Order: sequence, then C-alpha cells, then structure tokens
Amino acid sequence: MSDVLTLPLPDDMHLHLRDGAMLEAVAPISAQRFGRAIIMPNLVPPVVTGAQALAYRDRILAAIGPDTGFTPLMTLYLTETTEPEDVAQAAADGLIHAVKLYPAGATTNSASGVRDFDKVRGVLERMAAIGLPLCVHGEVTDPEVDIFDREAVFIERVLDPIRQATPGLRVVMEHVTTAEGIAYIANSPADLAGTITTHHLILNRNHLLVGGIRPHYYCLPVAKRERHREALVAAATGGDPRYFLGTDSAPHLDAAKETGCGCAGCFTALNTLECLAQVFDAAGALDHLAGFATGHGAAFYGLSAPSGQVVLERRAEAAVWPAKLDTGAGPVTVFDPGFPVFWHRV
Repeated sequence: MSDVLTLPLPDDMHLHLRDGAMLEAVAPISAQRFGRAIIMPNLVPPVVTGAQALAYRDRILAAIGPDTGFTPLMTLYLTETTEPEDVAQAAADGLIHAVKLYPAGATTNSASGVRDFDKVRGVLERMAAIGLPLCVHGEVTDPEVDIFDREAVFIERVLDPIRQATPGLRVVMEHVTTAEGIAYIANSPADLAGTITTHHLILNRNHLLVGGIRPHYYCLPVAKRERHREALVAAATGGDPRYFLGTDSAPHLDAAKETGCGCAGCFTALNTLECLAQVFDAAGALDHLAGFATGHGAAFYGLSAPSGQVVLERRAEAAVWPAKLDTGAGPVTVFDPGFPVFWHRV
C-alpha cells in the first residue's frame, strides 16, 4: 500500500458554521479543507426563507474571502408554517439544495422544529415532486424514550411513516449512529441515504463516560455502544454509495461545553480527513475513502465531480493539531480522536 493518497477534494454533507464571530473563525477552516458543504440552517432565528438563505450564504462567502473555490450549499429549516411554494421557488432559484427537518427540541437551536408532522405533509409532497432532498435529524424527543434508543424509535414512529406516505421523497438520514439505522438504509430503495460523522466512526459511549464525563465528546445523537460504532465503520468503509460523509462539525465555545448543562457538538472540521484516513486505513479500505468523502454524496445530491484534489501522506510521526481554535468570542476545542493519526495533509 502506497504511503501517498491522492483524493478528490472532499465534500461535507452536514456542516454547522454558526454566525457572527464563530462564523468568521470556523468558515475559513472548512473552506480550506472541503470543496462544498451542506450548510445547516439552525441559527437563531433559523433560516426559513430563500431570502434568509441568500443572506446567510453572503455572510459565509464574506467570511471565507475571495478565491477559495468553496461552495456553501444552503438549506432551509422546516417549520410547521413553511409554505410548499416558497420551498419550491428557493430550489428553482438555486438558493437551496435541501430542507432540514428537526423534531422540536431534538438538538441545538431546534425549538422551532416540527411537532405535528401532518402540518408539513404538503411541503414534503412538493419536495418529492421536484426531487428536493429532506435532511432529517433522526431522533424522537419523547422524554419517556431512552436517549440511546431515540434514533431507532424515530425510524419506526416518524421516518418510515413519512416515507410510506410520500412516495419518491429523497431523504438523507443525517449522522446515523446505530446498527438499526444502517440496516434501515441498507434495506431501503436508493432514495434514502445516510451521512456518517467522523466522530461517530471513532467514539462509543465509553469514550464519553468512562473515567469522567468528557464534554468535548458529547454530541447529539449521542455516541452509542461499540457494536453500533462497528456497524458505522463497516458501512462507511464498505463502498456502498448510500453512505457518505457529513461531519456534523458543530463548534461551541468551551464555556458553553464545560458547564453544568453543556452544549452538544464536536468540532471536527480541522482534522476530519486525516482522522478518516486513519480509520479507513485500519479497516483496510483506503480505496473506498474517495467515494465516502466525495463521490457518494455528490451523486445523491446531483452535483458535478469536484475539480480539486487533496494529497495525504502516511508518515512515521503522528499528526499534530492545535488543541484550541481562538475565536473572537472565545476558544473552541478541536476534536481529539484519542489515538495517533499518521496521515498528514501535504
């Protein structure tokens, strides 16, 4: 196996860039490492109209500066008052590439999400008609459901009924974390795909909880048992085009993570590709990394092949990254995989 790996410039099909000072700090990092990214709309207030998506895209482009070549692929936040024709017009105008479904209360800034799914049926039917993908945060929020079971219950109670009631709807089950989620995608038609994060390929719930709570490993959906992580690795490294990279890189200030009620999210944008190369190398699947990191997602979203390339080199010494990213609002901790990574960007 060669110690040099040349890959198409990767796409990040699930990315949080935030706004304000945080956007100014984190957007250039993703722009240096990815060619395109599906941008999450859960700002405060959320991005719910085409005009808001356009304004947010302009702020992103201003933050990354000219001549980077990075393309932010915008999305709209689905609410119970979203109008089908507004979504269709934003898609026709090229302003959006997907709509994001957050069950209300499921994760960061999801209070405006959906509680009554019958109220968004008209939007979903219009999306199915025009082929616009729905990206879903796949967890129920019923307090009686154990947090480690919320993805599997979401599939049964919410996702499968939506798909059965809306034939042809293209769905991305984002940040899949369970063997049940992987199996559901594997046994579904090609209009269902799933993103897998870098950190869920690396972490199980022991990493989060054993020996003390590690707030910078806390994310939603929360990391699960080791058998689930193994299922994610098998899916990501197996070459199946229904699975592709969505980092869900979600920066929070350390002060918001290291507190009595810490925010959910891992900031992985800085070192995702190197960590992925280590995971795929350990699985003997480096030949499938290009598809997972670029090809599969681009095909599902109907995007052209990327024009750029990135070169990785395996070295004897481990890669080193800064532990913190300084922002105008305070420090953000960079994801630590917890093992040495020997792949370096050249």
